[in-house]
Amino acid sequence: MVKMTQEIMDTISKQNPVPVATSSADGTPNVALVGFLKVMDPETIMISDNFFLKTEENLKHNPKVAFVVYDGYTRKCFQIKGSVKMITDGKLFDEMKQWVDSAKPNMPKKAAVVVHVEEVYDSMPGPHAGEKIF
Repeated sequence: MVKMTQEIMDTISKQNPVPVATSSADGTPNVALVGFLKVMDPETIMISDNFFLKTEENLKHNPKVAFVVYDGYTRKCFQIKGSVKMITDGKLFDEMKQWVDSAKPNMPKKAAVVVHVEEVYDSMPGPHAGEKIF
């Protein structure tokens, strides 16, 4: 597993919504805008599944995600890739429900999608664009 730097975690926290990409078992891509995505620790990100349809189906068959975050102030941009686990009960699910309820109490809360960060890339234009950081 990869440990994100504070700079990467700060950039993630500033982006909302976040475009999250998945793909189906046959490789068909899908991108969904996610409003509830947060860093849990340097190796883990939580996403709340509020309205996933294709994304949920994709994750059942191909538990991988990728997303890109950008901070217009620092002009930093990162692509993060990882494996996910869908959690529908227990401590992490309860934590997700509390988090969503604190901002939007009437929002559906179907699952906590826990992302284990595996790769981080530089996504800024320039000579290092696309280079793997971790």
